[in-house]
Amino acid sequence: MTGPAERAVAGLARLAPTAPAPGDDLARAVRYLGLDVEPATVTAAAVGGVVPVGLTVAALVALVAPPALAAPLGAAAGVAAYRAVERGPVALAAVRRTRAAGATAEVVGRVAVRLRVEPSPERAAAVVARTTTGPLAASLARHVRQTRGGPGAGLRLFGDEWRETDPALARATRLLAESAADPPDERERTLERALRATLDGARERVAAFAGDVRGPLSGLYAFGVLLPLALVGTVPAASVAGLRVGVPAVVLVYDILLPALLVGASAALLGRRPVAFPPPSVGRDHPRTPNTPWRAVLVGLGAATGGAVVAAALVGRWAAPVAAVGLGVGAGLVTAFRPAKRVRDRTREAEADLPDALRLVGRRVAAGEAVEPALAAVASRLDGETGRLFREAVDRQRRLGVTVGASFLRSDGALAATPSRRFRGAAALCALAAREGQPAGEALTTLGDHLAALRRVEREGRRELSAVTGTLANTAALFGPLVGGATVALAAGLGGNAGPLGGRPLPVSALGPAVGAYVLLLAATLTALSTGLERGLDRSLAGYRVGLALASATTAFLLAVVAAGALL
Repeated sequence: MTGPAERAVAGLARLAPTAPAPGDDLARAVRYLGLDVEPATVTAAAVGGVVPVGLTVAALVALVAPPALAAPLGAAAGVAAYRAVERGPVALAAVRRTRAAGATAEVVGRVAVRLRVEPSPERAAAVVARTTTGPLAASLARHVRQTRGGPGAGLRLFGDEWRETDPALARATRLLAESAADPPDERERTLERALRATLDGARERVAAFAGDVRGPLSGLYAFGVLLPLALVGTVPAASVAGLRVGVPAVVLVYDILLPALLVGASAALLGRRPVAFPPPSVGRDHPRTPNTPWRAVLVGLGAATGGAVVAAALVGRWAAPVAAVGLGVGAGLVTAFRPAKRVRDRTREAEADLPDALRLVGRRVAAGEAVEPALAAVASRLDGETGRLFREAVDRQRRLGVTVGASFLRSDGALAATPSRRFRGAAALCALAAREGQPAGEALTTLGDHLAALRRVEREGRRELSAVTGTLANTAALFGPLVGGATVALAAGLGGNAGPLGGRPLPVSALGPAVGAYVLLLAATLTALSTGLERGLDRSLAGYRVGLALASATTAFLLAVVAAGALL
């Protein structure tokens, strides 16, 4: 089905008199994304968008800045539009493949655990592909269906397909395929090497990215954040000194050009981020997330109205729209995404004690105890969200007489409202242990050890990246708004006094909203960037944090105007 994006591309393509031939990487990206357009149409759309975008930007620049800037900025915008359309699918496909590869450790771990019960690579791969969701599982299922080249052939081809995105996956799948031919003792060592390869690969990717991103991120922070913040503080003094710095120029630079550059640079940095551990996916169809936006809209309108009234009374009428936008949008985003955050927090809490739970169940099963009483005994010993889910599954099994797998995984099972792939994989293995008996006990223990190792690597990676992103978050929510507020207060303190060269200060009624808009755009962009770098590309988490940052930035900005004004 043709969507809005495909229709827009087709419309731009009709404006192109000619277009270069598409490259192989663009063709592969279009196929991977499943776009309903031809690669040649994408390149034609890139050419067709140059003139309209360039002329539009040039016209807008001519209205608010010296006419001499219109032509170069329009040309730059046209070139940027060409590159965005031509390379956009390639970048988006790379991001999606990187996100998909984030499930490598979990998929390989489940295959390895299944091979401990039954040393058949194709059967293990088929079972894991059938009980796992996501692009990685779909790719594995496709290779298993299409391959008839002997034991392990599907796994090897699956690894080869993802070799460029994740070399560790190729190494691990080769070891998994080879394990079937090993003696039992050697097979255990081979499977351990496969698991270690995925964990080491995840650790290396995150550490390498944290090291590589420090330089570009420092440059972005220095020239895209610190320097503009320092210069905006000189705007009132420059205008008084007789320099021609008008409000339209401030709007052009701080509200249009700088945010556009920050968004582009942020997208480039986020596109390079390896997603070693994808966050739980909380969709809009989740039973604990509201299906209507009306509550968020009402809260946002209430916060906007109250903030505008207070800001107009304490700061000035010009501050009302800044407070309305910052507080209204911030409160609306927090309200809209708070339910998803709660689900994610509970899911993380459930996953925290899962390794210990699996170890306890596995030891009991390995000692000859049946899975059902083992689950009941372990559930009675566990606290927190993990224990609650185990007890709920045991209760369902006893009351309804369903299987272990159904008590966890059915649409009304214990995990119906817990979007955890790790927990669902563990539940599927518990169901397998209920059928296989004692031989599956060691597999449960091994899975518990593997999940514990995953958590350690995940924490290490987050610490590596949090050192890079902490400054961004603080600047977005506090430092930038304080500087912006002091700038507006300085302009207000200068009043209508002319400078020594006859210059006049910029009117606060116009400068205030312009700087306020910059503060809000900076807060949203830097917060989204820091959240994406640290936690991965997650819409609901980014939306929640952006909402908090907007509310904090608005409050800090207006308080800085009042406090600095009292000192001047």
